[in-house]
Amino acid sequence: MKRRAMWLVPAVLTATLALAATASGQAIGLPEISKQSQECIDCHKKESRALYQMWGASKHYRANVGCYECHMAEKDDSDAITHYDQRIAIVVSPKDCGRCHEREVREFVGSHHSKGARILGSLDNVLAEIVEGNSAFKTPGFPGGNSAAAVNGCWQCHGSQVKVLPNGKLDPATWPNTGIGRINSDGSEGSCTACHSRHAFSAAQARHPDTCGKCHLGPDHPQKEVYEESKHGIGFAANIAKINLDSAKWIVGEDYWHAPTCATCHMSATKDKPVTHDIGMRISWNNRPAVSVRPEVSDAKMGLPGKDVPWQVRRQNMKEVCLSCHNQGWVDNFYIQYDGLVVLYNEKFAKPGLALSGLATSAKPLPTVSFTHDVDWAWWELWHHEGRRARHGASMMGPDYTHWHGTYDVAKTFYSHYVPALRELIKEAHESADAERIAAADKLQAKLDEVLNSSDHRWFIGKLDPKEAARRKQAAEEFKARYNQ
Repeated sequence: MKRRAMWLVPAVLTATLALAATASGQAIGLPEISKQSQECIDCHKKESRALYQMWGASKHYRANVGCYECHMAEKDDSDAITHYDQRIAIVVSPKDCGRCHEREVREFVGSHHSKGARILGSLDNVLAEIVEGNSAFKTPGFPGGNSAAAVNGCWQCHGSQVKVLPNGKLDPATWPNTGIGRINSDGSEGSCTACHSRHAFSAAQARHPDTCGKCHLGPDHPQKEVYEESKHGIGFAANIAKINLDSAKWIVGEDYWHAPTCATCHMSATKDKPVTHDIGMRISWNNRPAVSVRPEVSDAKMGLPGKDVPWQVRRQNMKEVCLSCHNQGWVDNFYIQYDGLVVLYNEKFAKPGLALSGLATSAKPLPTVSFTHDVDWAWWELWHHEGRRARHGASMMGPDYTHWHGTYDVAKTFYSHYVPALRELIKEAHESADAERIAAADKLQAKLDEVLNSSDHRWFIGKLDPKEAARRKQAAEEFKARYNQ
């Protein structure tokens, strides 16, 4: 059930609040701290002093929005508990925040961020739950057990499905959790505190790259590391005191100009664009899948409103951010470079690799079980780790991640691990007595021959184009002449 509106606000102010929220989507303060919140404050400033101090430094405090306004619950809410004669819910969901922050929540709920927990059941979770984990982690909500690797890993970034126990408490496998796509007991998806940590709910913290780094780092999505390598990240580190992260009005080019942060490019205001909480509205490639796609394609698959916003519009949105500091030629040429890298990865490695992976499945001894053959591991790491690093590196101008941690690793895995594993699988299938596996191996061999004989890969089988060989020879001679002075 939807939690009740702020009935404790006087009627006239309630009407004003409603009109203002409709007009601007922004929160307006209350005339005074409510009786219910004051009771919470009197206790928590003794028992939970750090929380009280964080709240005291927040805009919520200055707006007289206290504990009860966020945590209030109806008695029949699934996660409602009685706490010192107050009916509250421990989890504050986007639906709760939306009572005041309607526009922000609407944008967030329409974004990929809020859908992060839909990873549950994917191959990532097969890894965490089966390959890496077991079912030894048992809780009241999971009497059959769960994987501690998933609980402590995947779920803490992507979000868990919060389970409410019969006594109103939250199952320890699913709480605490601030995963960006957390599935809340009121049916909403997402967690505002993933970026705006409670109880300060600081905009400055959400603007800082370290906040994004809780999830956007590591071998498969190292955006934070890429940012730190880039000229943008270098500029931020050198000028952090000048970025004015605490400024109420935070417009790039006006309030700061030494460097952008993650929020600058993907969310924050420009001179012509307002803040957005849909982080996909300035992205013109979705580099998460094995083969990069345009964002409206992935939005359509998830039923998001962004399906109606073409990538060209999103790119223009991002270009407006870039133009706050760079000229038009610089921005246009960057995107030519970026597109070139994505197309290279897609066409040379991703599309043929994906086709080979599909054919390899039927040739495996256990076709329905993932990660049981070298082919599975090689393909997974090629696209999920190395291919993403290359694409993300190019998208954020991190040359080392684009090349040495990106396309170099992609090529090394493709030629030294993936192709040999495919050949070994073909051999194994032909040596089996299984006619279906043998037929599948024949199809796989035909496709592998087609791929390796293509212009992108024929060098690997000693068939480099003579014209290309001549160009390489000339380049080598010029190199020697240049440096052997």
